[in-house]
Amino acid sequence: MELIIKNGHIIDPSQGMDLIGDIYIRDGLISKVGQGEKDEGGVQVIDATGLYVFPGLIDMHTHLREPGFEYKETIKSGTRAAVKGGFTSVCCMPNTKPVNDNETVTEFIVIKAKSEGFCNVFPIGAITKRQEGKELAEMGMMRDAGAVAFSDDGWPVMDSLMMRRALEYSTVFKAPVISHAEDLSLSNDGVMNEGYLSTTLGLRGIPAQSEVIAIKRDIELAGLTGGRLHIAHVSTAGGVMAIREAKSRGILVTAETCPHYLHLTEEAANGYNTAAKVNPPLRTQKDVEAVREGLIDGTIDVIATDHAPHHRDDKLCEFDRAAFGISGLEIAFSLSYALVKEGLLPLSKLIEKMTIRPAQVLNINKGTLREGADADIAIVNLDKEFVVDTEKFVSKGKNTPFHGRHLSGLPVITICQGNIRYNFNNDIIMDGI
Repeated sequence: MELIIKNGHIIDPSQGMDLIGDIYIRDGLISKVGQGEKDEGGVQVIDATGLYVFPGLIDMHTHLREPGFEYKETIKSGTRAAVKGGFTSVCCMPNTKPVNDNETVTEFIVIKAKSEGFCNVFPIGAITKRQEGKELAEMGMMRDAGAVAFSDDGWPVMDSLMMRRALEYSTVFKAPVISHAEDLSLSNDGVMNEGYLSTTLGLRGIPAQSEVIAIKRDIELAGLTGGRLHIAHVSTAGGVMAIREAKSRGILVTAETCPHYLHLTEEAANGYNTAAKVNPPLRTQKDVEAVREGLIDGTIDVIATDHAPHHRDDKLCEFDRAAFGISGLEIAFSLSYALVKEGLLPLSKLIEKMTIRPAQVLNINKGTLREGADADIAIVNLDKEFVVDTEKFVSKGKNTPFHGRHLSGLPVITICQGNIRYNFNNDIIMDGI
C-alpha cells in the first residue's frame, strides 16, 4: 500500500523536525519526509492541511486484561481504544490470569495481538512467579518470546534481594525493570491518599511515604547493581525529588507519570467517587505541582496512561470494595496537551515524552518518523474541542473521573505499519493488523 500525507505540520522530536510538509509511505515504511512531495497516480492521499502529524504515540503502561479478565478488556478492545487515542504501540502489564510470568503466556499475547490487535503490542513480563515476590520468573525466556520489560505492576517487589537480582538480570537482557513503588506495610490496605480528607470520609489512607520510601530503596539497588530501573506512575513530590537527586548522581533511572496525576487531587474522590480510586492514589495540590515540575525539567521522562479498565460492577460499589484504576487510552493525549495550552510544556517536548522517550526506555525501534522507520503515525487536530463522554469510549472500561471534562487536541487519524487503523471523520476503526 502506498500513501501520502500532504501538507501536515510535522513534529518529530527524534530528529528535531518541525515543518509543514509531506510524508510518503510505501510497504508499511516511511520512504520520504519533506516538502512538496509529488503525487503519484494510484496513491492514496490524506490532506492534513491544518493538522499536526506526529510519530504514533507509545504507551508503556497499559492493562489489556487478556488472558483471564476479558470481561474487563481484551487485546482487541484495548487496542481499538489505543488507536482512537493516537497510540500505535502499547505495552501490556502482566497482571493477567494466568500471570504473564512465562514464555507461553508471552507468546499467547504476541500471537493474539497479531491476529486481533489494531496496533503494536509489546508484552511486559512479571518479575516474580505469579507476582508473589518469592521467586524470580523466567525473565530470559520471556525476553526471547517478546517481552520488552519486567514488572510486578499492581504489586511491589517487597523483598530487596529479589529486586536486586531482577535489576542485575536487567543488564543482561537489556530490558528495564519497572517498579510499582509501594511499601505495603505503610499502605496497610489503604484506599486513598492519607490526610484530612481520608479521615473525614472514614477511609483508610495511603501515605505519600509509601511511594517515596519504595522509590528510594529501588534507586539504591539500581546504584548497587547498575541495573535499568524505571519508576512507574510517580504521584508524589517526594518521589520526584528522589528521582531528580538519583539522576544527578548518575544512577540509571527513568520515570513516568500519568495524566490523572497532572490534573487531579484527592478531592476528586470526595463524595466516595470510585471513578477516582486509583493506585497510587490521587494526592495533594503540592504533589500535582511537583509532578508537573518534574515533567518540565526532565526528571520524569515519560507520560504513560496506566490504562486500567474495569467492569461497571467493579466500580459501582462501596469505595472500600471498588477496584483501583482509571481507563485512559482514549483521552491521554488530550489531557496531556492541556499542559501545552497552559504554557507549561512545549508541544515538541510533550510529543517526545509520548513517543521517542518511551521507545528509548524500552529499547524498541519506534517513536520516530525517520525514513525507513515503521509508518506508525498520529494525525491530530489540536483545535478540535470535545467533551469527554464515557459512553463513547470503545474500551470496555468506562471508568474515568474525567467524564464531562472539556478538552481539546483530538487524534483524528491513526496509521499503524502504513495502514489506516482509525479515522475520526468517518468514525471508523479499521480491521486489526
